[in-house]
Amino acid sequence: MTSKLNDNGIFEGSRMILPEHREAYVSHMQELNRREKPILDEQEWQLIGQALMESYQERVSVTLTIFDPFDDTSMRGVVESIDQQRKEIKFVRGEEDYSFISFKNIVAASI
Repeated sequence: MTSKLNDNGIFEGSRMILPEHREAYVSHMQELNRREKPILDEQEWQLIGQALMESYQERVSVTLTIFDPFDDTSMRGVVESIDQQRKEIKFVRGEEDYSFISFKNIVAASI
């Protein structure tokens, strides 16, 4: 005869986890996957700047890679305006779909 303490007995099958503990565990596991922002050299910044200026001046579509601590995001669209004081661009992806993207979050740009 099997014991009630192991082999899926009464106590083994009645284990449960509190929702607060599960949320804490899931957030802890996500934090383990957090990445550091890559440091870009001067040449990479120049390539990004050239792609942004070309998109702004000639209204051509550009693909931006935006840094995220867990997974980078790629966006395709046209640079509508460049704000040097606020250090961000207005990036248009469709007729009415636009967003403001900070220079410090851009890690790659290509035409």
